[in-house]
Amino acid sequence: MHADGKTARRLTALAFFGVLAACERPVTELELITPVQEVDRAIAERIVALVDEDSDLRISLIPPPSESLSALDALQAGYGDIAFAPNNKRYRDNIATVIPLYPSVLHIMSRKENDTPDTLRELLSNAKVYAGPPGSIPRLLGEQIVGDLDMTDGDVFFVDERGLDAEVVLLYAPIDRDRVLNDPGFRDVTLFSFGKPEDIGRGSAIDRAVLLNPRLRPFVIPVGTYGDLTPEPVVTLAVDNLLVARDNFDDASAYDLFAEILRLRPALFGERPELFQPLDENVATANWTFSLHPGAVAFLQRDEPSFIERYSGVGEVLITLLIGLISGTWAVIKIHSIRRKNRIDEFYTKVIAIRDSIGPASSAAERSEAIASIRALQNHGFELVVSEKLAADESFRIFVELANDSIGVIRDTSLG
Repeated sequence: MHADGKTARRLTALAFFGVLAACERPVTELELITPVQEVDRAIAERIVALVDEDSDLRISLIPPPSESLSALDALQAGYGDIAFAPNNKRYRDNIATVIPLYPSVLHIMSRKENDTPDTLRELLSNAKVYAGPPGSIPRLLGEQIVGDLDMTDGDVFFVDERGLDAEVVLLYAPIDRDRVLNDPGFRDVTLFSFGKPEDIGRGSAIDRAVLLNPRLRPFVIPVGTYGDLTPEPVVTLAVDNLLVARDNFDDASAYDLFAEILRLRPALFGERPELFQPLDENVATANWTFSLHPGAVAFLQRDEPSFIERYSGVGEVLITLLIGLISGTWAVIKIHSIRRKNRIDEFYTKVIAIRDSIGPASSAAERSEAIASIRALQNHGFELVVSEKLAADESFRIFVELANDSIGVIRDTSLG
């Protein structure tokens, strides 16, 4: 018996822990393709380290499958679950935006000995330009800028290595003070500005650039951001870096990932506050290269009122108006009924007055005239019923009976 009781307790304990294990939510393992750029890679590593152990997500970094395959191509091919991508890539219907992360800023640096030209066309004309290796984001952006300026390949010479012979450097990266201030290659350069901050929105060169590239946005590098390199504000372009996934990525995982990144943002950019940008309240309707993932949309709409809540106020107003309409209609009906009742009461009064005016001493002519008057009242009453100015209800029936009884009384008086 003792052994059996001990075995029963063990089974009960195992069942209890089994129920607890069953109640635990499963942990979602996600693979993030490691970004190529150093700054992006540091942010990715920071995300992996900060993901809360109490959350239902676990994120691990995996290397790109090959140097020739971009993160988006790898993601599209089924490699990894999520990746970083700038918001200026070509649209892909099987890639979806989960959440914007931080902006990358275009730095245009000139080593030309003469004063920096006023226009970008003049700066790039016949210049050796380093914009990263072929196929990189800065190189693609530089080539796009050259195309927008209607410049040919012979007008601009792209070099593949950032040597001292590069007269112009296009750096497309987040604001990184330490890198720019401590990199010997960025000494003795001048930052090109598209104009002055007050020129934004007035049809200036920066507005033209944004018009031709709608997913870019004006960005102002404030005075002193890079020490002596920024004696004045620099007006340039920026584009958001996005966290993306395949469009068939699980909605619940996208929802949880959006919530987790949103929670991590203060800590994520705590050591790099220059990367922190407020999350636009119109994220759901922003101009993203890739459609916003349904899971992200679900998170953004989580506090929006339901259909019933959204239109409850309108419903309350309609109900109030309906009650008022019913009450008003009922009041009108009651008033109309009272008016009809008052009219039939006049008939009662006249019939009774005619009846009471006849007595034993009344002549035959007076009695005949009284009966004729009552008949006339009856006919008038019927005419009012036909014209719906008098209701053919119990009150009217009583009137008819009163008139007939009164005629009988008058006739009986003559017999007496």
